[in-house]
Amino acid sequence: MSVRKFFCTVAVAAFLLTATPPAGAVEESQPDEIDALPFLPAPATQVWATRSLSAQPGQQQPQFLRLDIAQLTPRFVTSDSPGSVTITGSIVNVGDRKVSDIVLRLERGDSLDSEDDLRKALREPAAAEAVQPKFTQIADALEAGQQKDFTLQVPLRGDDPTSLQVEQPGIYPILANVNGRPDYGGQARLAALSTLLPVLGVPGGETKGKPGTPAKLTVLWPIADRPRLVRLGAAGQSELIDDELTTSLSVNGRLYGLLQAYEQAISSMSTGMCLAIDPDLLHTVQAMSTGYTVRGGTEGKGKVEAKLWLDRLKLAVTGRCVVALPYADADLVALNRAKLGTMRTLAVTGGPELVQDVLGVQPLPDLVWPEDGVLDQSTFDELVTPQPDKRYAGVKSLLLDPTGVADAPGTAPVVIGGQHPVTAVKIDSMVSDALQGSESRPRTLSGVTSPVESQPVSVQNALAVLVYRAGWQGDGRNVLVTPPRRWNAPISEMTEFLTTAQKLVGGGYAAQTGLEELTKAAPPVTNAKIAYPAEAGAREISPLVSDAVTNQSVQLNGLVAAMQQEDSEHASPADLADPLWLGLLRAMSGAWRSNDQGARSAADISQSEINGLTGMVGVTQPSSPILLGSGDSPIPVTITNKLDVRVTVRIALADTPGIRKLDLADQVLPARGERVVRVPVEVLRSGRFPVNVRLTTPEGVALGDSVKLEVSSSAYGTITVIVTVIAGIALVLLSGRRIYKRVRARNGESGGAPSIENVTPEKSSA
Repeated sequence: MSVRKFFCTVAVAAFLLTATPPAGAVEESQPDEIDALPFLPAPATQVWATRSLSAQPGQQQPQFLRLDIAQLTPRFVTSDSPGSVTITGSIVNVGDRKVSDIVLRLERGDSLDSEDDLRKALREPAAAEAVQPKFTQIADALEAGQQKDFTLQVPLRGDDPTSLQVEQPGIYPILANVNGRPDYGGQARLAALSTLLPVLGVPGGETKGKPGTPAKLTVLWPIADRPRLVRLGAAGQSELIDDELTTSLSVNGRLYGLLQAYEQAISSMSTGMCLAIDPDLLHTVQAMSTGYTVRGGTEGKGKVEAKLWLDRLKLAVTGRCVVALPYADADLVALNRAKLGTMRTLAVTGGPELVQDVLGVQPLPDLVWPEDGVLDQSTFDELVTPQPDKRYAGVKSLLLDPTGVADAPGTAPVVIGGQHPVTAVKIDSMVSDALQGSESRPRTLSGVTSPVESQPVSVQNALAVLVYRAGWQGDGRNVLVTPPRRWNAPISEMTEFLTTAQKLVGGGYAAQTGLEELTKAAPPVTNAKIAYPAEAGAREISPLVSDAVTNQSVQLNGLVAAMQQEDSEHASPADLADPLWLGLLRAMSGAWRSNDQGARSAADISQSEINGLTGMVGVTQPSSPILLGSGDSPIPVTITNKLDVRVTVRIALADTPGIRKLDLADQVLPARGERVVRVPVEVLRSGRFPVNVRLTTPEGVALGDSVKLEVSSSAYGTITVIVTVIAGIALVLLSGRRIYKRVRARNGESGGAPSIENVTPEKSSA
């Protein structure tokens, strides 16, 4: 061995000896190493999401282990709960090397005693170092790709080395901390997940006293989805973008779970629960229940699931509180910015009518819950102003996020004054934001935006905040909880949240309050004002999409203006146009906020549907060229209307050299009729002419495709004939003049002119 190789070997051995601690030193060395780590555990809002430990800015921390927590028991500790906390889950080696000496412990921090502390804990993990129990061995080693399931039981109180030592009620941060030793490295924290544990009563110990006035609890349960309907038709003729609703409506699907959780809770929460339903979802599920196709032509598979789910929903809402969202959960602010006031009114008024038609229940009247719970001032003014000519009474009450109302302290409903005063009911933002999690609103951890999780987040932190509202604040405050519009959480999590709400009500910490009671309250008139946060504006549908929808609305308006009903047995213009207006609302759905690609796709679909309707009226391509016998012969054009309404059309000829267009009155095409119209033209020269013809409405909306006609003419045009006639007349006149001169000259010779017979020729002088 060379000297160089010898020194290299010694150096590597020395590094490994210093970098790798002895196995017996795990427990003693871990606390110091944990404190020195340059990164934090995953945010509290992501406790059930399965992702690896996040690194701090500027660092690419290698990932070795992933901690997945499947269950935490109990989720909400009361005096009659078990005396220990149990977590089950798995640890997965996601790195590229073996990890040895894998240990786990559950740590806790000091109780969070203020609302500010809780809000901070929802944004980033709270410190959980007040109690650091003994580690428990989970696995001797895991090779890359291997996983180890575990169950860890930790006493809540007592002197056990693994105890959390909880002696007083409180909202405690807890941290599941995994340590291990990867090959070529030392013992360190390799995975961690943080959440909040509400303790209303310590088993065998103290219980939090009930507040003098319980919190007023109201839950608005959303039944909504992103728009999926392309076309609504008769049985088997409706079309959807995809077939994902089949899974959502089936057992263990998202919409199935939302309805099941509601059904289980409504018997004991009948006063405090209200359903918020998207009318477009009802339209879609109703269409599915009669048979449908998926875009591309395949048959939909969810007919049975849709019918069963819709029947269950009808039964569940009978006699219950229901709120209708704007149709397709349309973004009212975006509609207002795009000057689409008629569509905004349709979204607000058409939704409740459809809910009543499909479910047979009357939604709370004149109530709007806008996207994100915020409105700008202009949209607010338009919503609350009655329009008697359009039979629009104006909004009387709004559900708003606290950030959407200025100068309105407290939790009680307030009046936003003005010419048309409106009651504003404020949502409890802390509970509702906790339910949002990272699925809907990516949060920032130490300056780094955490990625959106693929797995649903739990409601554990929302449970903790709700317990804090009822157990620690109480004071009769209003707590209106609104889960995310398109909430995607496991059925067990939805049920767990509602179970906690029922326990708080049953224990006297909260009292049910109906949403209708809040909207009909007579709060004192305040100086409350509308506020529109900057972050809400940043999430709006892009102007490119709203401009496209505006152009489509102009096109649709022009088409409707050209339609007339043939008779009572035929369709009316509204029968054809109304589904297209609803399609435009789907393109402006609040579901597309921060999803520009989805909005553009929806706008493309609505445009294709309008094109399909305008394409039913057009010019028929002739089978042979058109021959004109004279310069003023009209061009015969066959126009066809396949719609079930009369349509007034205008025939438009493109500018063609050699042919001049003449005026032609608008034509009325009968429903499902055809007509040959002779279009007057003037041919300026002979030859063959390609003439492009298309139909438009009187307002200029293009109908059908442009058709190229091959026109041939061997005749002279009018101008050519006139020139020829004038030239002929001139020729005749000139010829007559010459003849006249000759005749006159002849007459002069015979009248005494000297004879030349006796004249001697003059001699030349040469």
